[in-house]
This record gives sequence, structure tokens and C-alpha cells, in this order.
Amino acid sequence: METLEARLGYTFQDRSLLQQALTHSSYANENRGGLGSNERLEFLGDSILGMVTADHLYHAHPDLPEGDLTRTRAALVCEESLVEVADRLELGKFLRLGRGEAAGGGRERPSIRADAVEAVLAAVYLDGGLAEARKIVQRFILARETEKAVTRDYKTALQELVQRESGQVLAYRLIGQSGPDHAKVFTVEVDLNGKAVGRGTGHSKKEAEQMAARSAVEMLNK
Repeated sequence: METLEARLGYTFQDRSLLQQALTHSSYANENRGGLGSNERLEFLGDSILGMVTADHLYHAHPDLPEGDLTRTRAALVCEESLVEVADRLELGKFLRLGRGEAAGGGRERPSIRADAVEAVLAAVYLDGGLAEARKIVQRFILARETEKAVTRDYKTALQELVQRESGQVLAYRLIGQSGPDHAKVFTVEVDLNGKAVGRGTGHSKKEAEQMAARSAVEMLNK
């Protein structure tokens, strides 16, 4: 627990809240009489995450219309984004799963890890209040807002650019990865008709693809 608290940057006064946040329903069903599952916490965490993110976007981008605000929030709080947070925290190691779920690869299941992130956020809120929960969202979600905005732009821009001529073939290739499991860095190369036109790195394969696409757009527009 101390390791996870260190990664979160938050120390619980009531660690049973954190323990419950890490308890999947499969474990709770096999161990009745315990703390129960993290499902109620996940429900609460989902609302906290949405509210804090919406509040940030509303004040940080006064000129953005509602539609753009909605799309940006969706990109920031989607399952993929939460799984990236879970990976940074190595949350899978701390999950309490039932025997069958654990044997079936539950620690790597995206939905379980994403739900656990929201449950942990709710646990922080209940233990330390909204200000502490907001810090978690800022540190792990909102700090990467610019990267998420890039993700929405460059792959589409590259696709539109190459489609100006017929018969163009784009392909993304993972060419390397480095770093510890909780802070992996991926390197991706993008090829156009079999020739490398861009390269990028990121903390997920998708992010690296977007950076590679950005590199390719900049090169092809020269």
C-alpha cells in the first residue's frame, strides 16, 4: 500500500478506503463479510473525474464551444486514458481479484483497471476531500491535456494529407520500447508506401503513433 500511496502522492488516513477501491467484485463475492467491492466507489469516482475535468476545461478554455469541450473531456476521461493512468501506477499489481478472475488475466483487463482508477479517486475524495481528489486528477489526467489534444489532431491530418493522391498506403510500426513497466516509453515509425516519413515516442503506443504522425505531417508539408 505504501508503494501505491507514494506513486499517487497521497497518504491515506483510512487505508481501508484504498483497500476497498482495489477490491474487484469477484474477490468480494468469494470473501463475503469483508469490505465489499469497489463498484460504489467507481460510481462516485466517475462523477468526480467528470466534474473536475469539466470545471478545468470550462475555466482554462473560455473560447471553446460546448461541443469542443465535450469532445475534449471525453478524450481525457475515456477508458484508454484511465488505463494509461493504471499502467503508470502499476495498479494491476495491487488489485484484489477472485481466483477465477485472476487466473483469467483480470489484472490486465482494461475495464477492471480503468474502474479501479476511478475507485481510487473516490477513495482519495472520501479520505481527504475534493481538493486532494482534484490534485490526483490534475497530476494524472489534466497534466496530459496537451498530449490528448495532439492525439485528436495529427493522425487524421496525416490521413487527409496522403489521401490527396490515390493509392497511398500508411502503416505504423512499433520499433522500440524502454523504461520500467510503470513508465514505459514507446517508439513508433510511420511509413508511407513502405518508406519511413516520421517517428515519435510516447507513454502509450497510441500516443507514440500520434507523435509519429505529427512528425510526418511536418515533414510532408515542408
